[in-house]
Parts: sequence; C-alpha cells; structure tokens
Amino acid sequence: MTARPIKHSLTLHGHRTSVSLETAFWEAFCEIAKAKNVAVNALAAEIDAARAGDEGLASAIRVFVLRHHQAR
Repeated sequence: MTARPIKHSLTLHGHRTSVSLETAFWEAFCEIAKAKNVAVNALAAEIDAARAGDEGLASAIRVFVLRHHQAR
C-alpha cells in the first residue's frame, strides 16, 4: 500500500474529473459506496454537491471517509 496519492478518474454530472487519493482512502471510499449500493461516481457526486466552495473534492472525500468510520 502506498502513502502517496494516486489519481483516480471520476465522472461527475457528465464531466470527467480526477482526484488524487491515497490507496487507503480510495479503498475505503469504494467500500462505502458498495455498502450503500451506489456507484462510486454517484457517491462522489453527492459529496461534490455538499462541499464548500473552497474545499477540494479529494479533501471532501477524505473527510467523508473519516466521518463515516468515526460514526461506526
């Protein structure tokens, strides 16, 4: 497992984008999407819609993963 961020491609609202996430965050994000029975792109779109204007999508995903696991 690498600690360096890796780029992952996503499609949000019909537009391609990418986020750079560490392997642990990406894997946890994918597991959450699977548990919620939603596509990774759909979950990313939800997070994108809820984030503050100055918050990056990768940061928003990391915080989402952290909060999800804290709530468990």
